[in-house]
Amino acid sequence: MKFKIFDLYDMDEVKVTDEALKPYLNLEPKLLLKFQGRNEGKFFAAKVHIVERVANRIAVPGHVGKKHRIMTFWASGQYRNNMKIVLKAFEIIQKKKNENPVQVLVRAIENSAPRDETTTIEYGGARYPQAVDVSPLRRINLAIRWLVQGAYQKCFGKKKKMSESLANEIIMASEGNMEGYSLQKKNESEKQADSAR
Repeated sequence: MKFKIFDLYDMDEVKVTDEALKPYLNLEPKLLLKFQGRNEGKFFAAKVHIVERVANRIAVPGHVGKKHRIMTFWASGQYRNNMKIVLKAFEIIQKKKNENPVQVLVRAIENSAPRDETTTIEYGGARYPQAVDVSPLRRINLAIRWLVQGAYQKCFGKKKKMSESLANEIIMASEGNMEGYSLQKKNESEKQADSAR
């Protein structure tokens, strides 16, 4: 018997085209995506299912620039609430795109994962930006963070629901639409790295 996640979406159909990200995108079919315990140890996040990682990121979207903006007072700890948002977003994606929403999510992550970014190096008492390649695990983390932050920014303080704006952000990223927040951030990161070479 084959499991589908939440008995809805078949993981066998989902294909990862980016070879670098393949080992770090966990698409193992499980009935319930609830990884007990913390992500401790090296590369431990790679063992957590990609859909669960999106739900976890909804709880804490992370820094926007230098500020840790609070935009999620109603979804900041309850797994149930976070996963509800993701599942509603998946329903919207399935209606709009008429394909497996997990495949759309994977494509969105591949499209919005940056390849280069900048770091600061100190040389002779002065600080310089230096372009560096991004590790595959960080590429996925950044892509998920930007997808969630973009969704929050589009619905924060508005009548639009988080699930709708998350679905729209994922669809835009999967289609390579530059209006999406995650693709804008990726573009910005790669342009900065190009100028710092």
